[in-house]
Order: sequence, then structure tokens, then C-alpha cells
Amino acid sequence: MTDLQTRFKTLDTISTPDLWDSIEERAVAMKSARRSNPWVLVAVILLLVLVIGGAVLVGSGIVKLPAVVDTSASPSASAQQSSASSTPGAPVPASWMATGSMLGSRQMHTATRLPDGTVLVAGGVTGIANQELSSAELYDPGTGTWTATGSMVEARYLHTATLLATGKVLVVGGANTTASAELYDPSTRTWTATGNMMEARSDFSATLLASGKVLVAGGHITVGGGEVQVSRSAELYDPETGNWSGAGEMVTPRTSHTATLLPDGTVLLAGSADFGQVALLPSAELYDPVSGAWTATGNMVEVRFGHSATLLDDGTVFVAGGASATSGHVTGSAELYDPALASWTATTSMPEANFLPAVGGPATLLSNGRVLFPGGIVSSHGDSFVRSSWLFDPDTASWTETVGMPAARTGTTATLLLDGGVLTAGGLSDPATVSASAELYDPGSGS
Repeated sequence: MTDLQTRFKTLDTISTPDLWDSIEERAVAMKSARRSNPWVLVAVILLLVLVIGGAVLVGSGIVKLPAVVDTSASPSASAQQSSASSTPGAPVPASWMATGSMLGSRQMHTATRLPDGTVLVAGGVTGIANQELSSAELYDPGTGTWTATGSMVEARYLHTATLLATGKVLVVGGANTTASAELYDPSTRTWTATGNMMEARSDFSATLLASGKVLVAGGHITVGGGEVQVSRSAELYDPETGNWSGAGEMVTPRTSHTATLLPDGTVLLAGSADFGQVALLPSAELYDPVSGAWTATGNMVEVRFGHSATLLDDGTVFVAGGASATSGHVTGSAELYDPALASWTATTSMPEANFLPAVGGPATLLSNGRVLFPGGIVSSHGDSFVRSSWLFDPDTASWTETVGMPAARTGTTATLLLDGGVLTAGGLSDPATVSASAELYDPGSGS
């Protein structure tokens, strides 16, 4: 009897809170029925037996009632609740994938992302014989395809291409030592000549200033008799007039150097190749657009050229790779320039020494603050071309190898797209082959 009462008490927790009151009411009814009609009494007893027996079966777990389902909840709401309660998915890994190939092979070209997100590729050379190109083409990230977009006024390579505030692209100079310049208009997809530079040059730097003008500095020039000299001259292009004006002379002649616009509006120039005319030091200098003055700043840790220079989110400049200007060998060293201290400090060297033979190199600052280095020439592999790609994390001063490119290459361009991916195009796939292929790098998530 005690066990039965215990089971009855258990029913209080399974939607039978008034069970004992119900039993008592039916007992009273039995006494009344006994006086009136014996058949009514029998019916009441049978009803009590069914109620008590069912309660015992449910309370003991022998019989299970179906769960109550809220039919007012919509399928989408149920799915959202299920999704919200599930654990987050695994991070999406980084990846490379092939995209449409360019219309022709090229290296030593330029690649410029336009305001609408398409990428303009112009000039360069095709084949090892350095056949200069005047052709240009556009890459559409939405379709992964390339289309021709007219030809430049003049064939050129080792030139510069600068996106102006107007949305047009200024293309200047080139390895044929030309002083010519021209403009590409994305709205009409046409090229038109603009004012010539004051001095013909190639392998120089071009920097868009806060004023909208473009600073061109250094490079190498050809003088009488075909002699090549490293230049220290600089000049400014004014998009409003289409004319050039002098911008003084650098402290040190430079070519194959880098030029980086700093947050305060000044320009940092660092490194140079040596054609035998100057004894190069690990020097760097600053150009002030307000005063027009050039001033020396702290010396780099290592003399280098063909390196990359990337303005980081914290305002420092990250310089890496290139070739040593003293030995000519590929270097894996890296360093940081702090504008506040006007000084350089060494940071963690690249795991693979990387020489990227293009002005500025294809190092790309990603939206997550890391710097991507795709492919290149690696000295540890006998100065061979590689497909490996590396990421530098400024927060930890560490390098991480990311997924490799589909094919080994060097001298490619790398362009940050609006969606955060990176487009690489052209370059050398081996010492004797100029490539037309292009690839897309997806940084992934959670890495």
C-alpha cells in the first residue's frame, strides 16, 4: 500500500495535480449513489478503477504519453531555433583556385583595381625576348573572365600605373626609357596621351599624394652613348593640368626601390639597386609634399632592392625580401620602419628567402591585417621558382605557410579585390616561360 501511495504521489509531477481531490469527490458520489441506484454505483466504481489503474501505469512508466508539440511554431522558426542551438561550424580554410586566363601571356606588367572592382592589366613583355606590349585587358571578378580594353598609345614595361582620384589610371615611363605618359578612362575604355615627364625613366616609383598629384622619383635613365645611370631626380604630375613640374632631388639616387605614402602625408623611399655609379648605403629618406623637401631618415638594417614595402594598419612600414644590394643574393630578412621614431628594427625573417622582381613586389595587405607573399624565387631551393605562399602576422611577428599556388611563378602581380580575395596574374612560371594564367586566393575565415 505504501508503494502504491508513492506512485500516486509521483503523479503530482505529471499533469495530475488534483488526483486525490478527484478520488475523494468520487467516493462521496459513491455513497450518494448507493442510496439511489445500484447501477449508478457500479458505473462509478468502474470509472474509479479505470482512473486509478491508468494513473498507476503512467506513474510507473509502463505507459508513456506522447510529447506535447507546439503546432503554432512555423517550420522556419523551428529551423532557426535548431541552428541557433547548434555549435558553430569549423573555420573555412584558405584556398587558391584557377580563374580565367589572360588573353595573352605577359610579365613586368601592371595591375590596377578600378573603382568598380574590375582589374586593369597593361603592358609588359611576352616571351623571353622581351617583346614589348601595348595591349591592355580587364578582369571581371564576377565572371572570372578577361576582355580586351584597347591598346596603350605606346608599348611599355617596367612602367608604373597609378589610380587617380578621378578614377582614371595614369601610366608612365617604361624600360624603353620613355618620358611619355598616358591616361586610361574606365568610362570609355580608351587611352589618351597626357603630358610627358621632364626626364625619361624606368624602374622608378610613382606615389599618389593626398593632394591628388603623383610623385615620380628615381629610376634609371639612359644618357649619351647608351650609358645607364641611376637617377636622383623627382617630379610631380598634376591631373588638373596634365603637366609635370620638378620636385627637387633625392638625397640618394635610387632605382628598384619602394615608395610608401605614410599616414602623415609624407613619402618613405627605401632601398635601391646598384648600377656601379654610387656606393649604396642602407639608406632611406622622406619626401614632404608641403615643403617639397627631401630628408634622410634612419638607415635600414640591410641594403636591398626588388623588395616589398607594405603600410601596416598600425602605421608602420613592413619591408621584406628582395636581393641584397651588396651581394646580389636573395635575402629573407625583414624589418619595420616606425615613422614616430624614424628608425628601423629587424623582425622575424621569411622562412624562405624571396626575391620578387617587380617594383614593390606582390606582397598584399589582407583585410585581416596579415601580409600575403605568393610564390617567388627561393634561394634555399637553388634560386628556383616555387608555388609556396606565406603570411606574415604583424601582431605576433610570425610567418605561417598558407596553401600553395596552383603553379610555381615569380614576377606576378597581386591585386586585392573588393571581396577580400587576391588576384595574381602573369609572370614567369619557369625561367623560359611567360604565363597567361591567373589565380584567386581566398583568405578563408577563422585563421
